[in-house]
Amino acid sequence: MKWLCFFIGFTFLFAGTNPAASQNKNATNLCVGHYYTEDQAREVINNLKAEYTTKEEWQKRAEVIKSGILEGVGLVPFPEKTLLKPRYSDERKYEGYSVKNVAIESLPGVFVTGSLYLPEKKSGKVPGILSTHGHWPKPEDYGRFRDDAQIRCAALAKMGAVVFAYDMVGYGEMAEWGWKHRHPLALKQQLWNSIRALDFLLSLENIDPERVAITGASGGATQAFFLTAVDNRIKVAVPVVQVSAHFFGGCVCESGMPVHKSDKHQTNNVEIAALAAPRPMLLVSDGADWTKNTPEVEFPHIQYIYELMGKKERVENVHLPDEGHGYEFPKRKAVYPFLAKYLDLDLEAITDKNGEIAEAGIVIEPYEKLKAFSVANPRPGYAVLTNDGVKW
Repeated sequence: MKWLCFFIGFTFLFAGTNPAASQNKNATNLCVGHYYTEDQAREVINNLKAEYTTKEEWQKRAEVIKSGILEGVGLVPFPEKTLLKPRYSDERKYEGYSVKNVAIESLPGVFVTGSLYLPEKKSGKVPGILSTHGHWPKPEDYGRFRDDAQIRCAALAKMGAVVFAYDMVGYGEMAEWGWKHRHPLALKQQLWNSIRALDFLLSLENIDPERVAITGASGGATQAFFLTAVDNRIKVAVPVVQVSAHFFGGCVCESGMPVHKSDKHQTNNVEIAALAAPRPMLLVSDGADWTKNTPEVEFPHIQYIYELMGKKERVENVHLPDEGHGYEFPKRKAVYPFLAKYLDLDLEAITDKNGEIAEAGIVIEPYEKLKAFSVANPRPGYAVLTNDGVKW
């Protein structure tokens, strides 16, 4: 790279909290938060085009970026993939779908908690979707328990997919035990949990390995494009309101380890998202956050890379200039048809008599009902209860 790197500072995603509190934002190889100004980001993106003008040049660059992520988080080599040992709760049946909670072991004693949304009608091979959540921390508006997260998981299940919604490190039950989200190794732990969540999804009966997707908003979108970048088993990616040329993520789980920069390379989230190529990807952006420039900056560059790969038509952008940061109905309304197209889902299952997407008949469950462990399904005594208890 011929340009200088500037640290511009970073913003707090939520009033009164500092999601990057545990990271050394002045470390040489960390690219934190609003790392560039918008003008600097445009210049960087424009200069990158000269770095790869053919498919072969991009593929060579892509391997460097992928290696940079895995080496930056310390997942080279991979830890041993031990038994997942899933533990299930009772199944709750609703109109067109059902839900049961599950905990898997990403490493011995490290439990990843979540909920599995199942279609009512299951015949032959079915698609699988990972649902990731962002940094919504308020007890009444929290992680995968939020209304919008439950609605999209249930709607996708009604459309015919098996959906696994899982907690970020230090969220949900893990937080109750003693895990911290803002831990220096959160990015490593979280990426590994995502890889193992994908292992779990693919281990389920009748999952079609050629129809596996991931979607999430904000920090959940960061998880989505990082996992897609390092794991080709993800066939369709839908990162919502996060892919930005100037904003690198303000939390340790996004930029707290040297995944964007090493002594050999420097990249950004636009290129990392583009590692999905030539697999289908939808970018959803809005006018009120760091994705406000997506139609003019981020999307054209990613589309350029897809064109190098011979699949320009497989990447799309839905920009909602009057919307804000989140995964509200207008965003979901854009996402459902894209996933239906590439996963062969039944969009009519969530439309009304006028052909409009309606998301009817979905039950919002309370936090306690979505917990994986309970009196009837107790947490094992050997569970790892803090980030520092992990044995890699």
